[in-house]
Amino acid sequence: MLTTRPDAKRCTDVKPSRAIMPFLMPTRTESTVGFEQELDLTKTQAFVDRWNAAHPDQKISVFHVFLYATAQAFAEWPRLNRFVSGSRLWQRDGVFISFAAKKKLANGAPLVVIKRRVDTVKSFAELVALTHGDVKAGRSEKKSSQDKELDLLTMLPVFLLGLAMKLVKLADRWNLLPKQFIDHDPLYTSMFVANLGSVGLESAYHHLYEYGNCPFFAALGRSKTIMTPEGPRLVCTIKYTFDERIEDGMYCASALETLKARVENPESMVESKQPALALAA
Repeated sequence: MLTTRPDAKRCTDVKPSRAIMPFLMPTRTESTVGFEQELDLTKTQAFVDRWNAAHPDQKISVFHVFLYATAQAFAEWPRLNRFVSGSRLWQRDGVFISFAAKKKLANGAPLVVIKRRVDTVKSFAELVALTHGDVKAGRSEKKSSQDKELDLLTMLPVFLLGLAMKLVKLADRWNLLPKQFIDHDPLYTSMFVANLGSVGLESAYHHLYEYGNCPFFAALGRSKTIMTPEGPRLVCTIKYTFDERIEDGMYCASALETLKARVENPESMVESKQPALALAA
């Protein structure tokens, strides 16, 4: 087994009680923990409406605000940006978010999966522009490198395809996968975000994949208005699943509360002059 990886550095500050977890729970499936939040989107939607009025060519939704807040939360709470491989903990080099978009807004339309590095993004406006570009490229007829690889793999006989996938997983466990393979694969990512609300669905707990090294899934549900003692509020539910082996629950919950606070108050987050997306030391 190689002691280095092209996408991460081995964690050296792991306590024995955490280092033993990958041996007690070898898979992500048995290590999954669920967490639910209700987001108050009253201020968020008002911010979205003002942005769209001022930027008709770069319109946004709550999803863009969530992506930006997620990037900031990972920067402030860097131990969330870890994963387990080869029964060891690794600190990912960079913050990556993957998400899926429909090729067309129609039933049965195929999905395009996008992976974006966000710790190098300098501003909310830059993230919006990059995301629009990613979605436009994904919805084009031009095939991505991922599509070409999948086309080639699925042409193989079943037994060869199964063998190929086993070899990829084994190479990953032994830290032998090349950087070029990892860089464009959306399941080698800090978090995968499913915007279920965009198609009118409630949030759901998404499973974690054994393939790749993604330890976090977030599913945003549809927005709805509820009555509170303070009056009507626009809210949505978000459900997270994460790999408990990467960090303890209190650290994770604190990080997600930071994310929630920033989504609910986007003005202060977006207008901050600090380099908020720079990786924390």
